[in-house]
Amino acid sequence: MNGNYIGTIIVIAVLLVGGWFLFKGAPAQAPATEVAPVTNQVPVVGSTTPEMIVENTVPDVTVTYSDTGFTPKEITITLGTKVNFVNQSSKGMWVASAKHPDHTVYSGTGLIQHCPDTTNTSFDECTAVASGGSYSFIFNKEGTWKYHNHVDATKFGTVIVTPTVSATISVPVSI
Repeated sequence: MNGNYIGTIIVIAVLLVGGWFLFKGAPAQAPATEVAPVTNQVPVVGSTTPEMIVENTVPDVTVTYSDTGFTPKEITITLGTKVNFVNQSSKGMWVASAKHPDHTVYSGTGLIQHCPDTTNTSFDECTAVASGGSYSFIFNKEGTWKYHNHVDATKFGTVIVTPTVSATISVPVSI
């Protein structure tokens, strides 16, 4: 009888352990999320509302000016990009918005009204720089902006400014 008693206990133990593994179920999983890479947002510290500051992570673009003209002659950038114009010619470079000689297309004001440009809102260098000098401008208006060298108006180029890519924030998705 002792043998039957031990056998019964072993059978019950096996059934209990097997049943526990069978019915314990799958482990709970965290809800799936859809995540888009957002590397340019920083939370505002001390704010009572969940605002975000978007930092410009777009690299600067360089256009060189030589005795043969601007290179590249046409560039496409996103809104808020800084373009550096570098003079590698043997003459002066004065980068200015079209049209020559008044430079009115980008800002809507003429050379006399916006030079010197103390607010960096008109696309006009307002003075010539010698070889080795440079001029930088941040494009904050969408559109196609023609420009020229005011010292030699036969040398020109184009900047095409497109909208910035909007960032998305991860949102939980129901399964």
